[in-house]
Amino acid sequence: MGQQAISIFQSCIPLFQVLSDNHRQNILLILTERGQMTVNEITEKSSLSRPAISHHLKLLLEKGLISVEQKGTQRYYSASLKPSVELLKELVAALEKECL
Repeated sequence: MGQQAISIFQSCIPLFQVLSDNHRQNILLILTERGQMTVNEITEKSSLSRPAISHHLKLLLEKGLISVEQKGTQRYYSASLKPSVELLKELVAALEKECL
């Protein structure tokens, strides 16, 4: 693997790590399907407790996979996949360039 592909791959590792958890995958799918949701709304669609959902949301937020918007006293979470998808496309392109 070339240096550019290795560098991009290393940039993707935190993304792969956060997405390796089934619960975070499910939360991300829920947000992708339903749009903006509060922690309570997400909890209603999950078998996890509210504190567990909050923990997973924090991790997804740190990696830029979701965004949060404050409206009054409520925090609304939504999927924010574009930057991560662009990074993965960059990785695929670098790997294809080396393999073809």
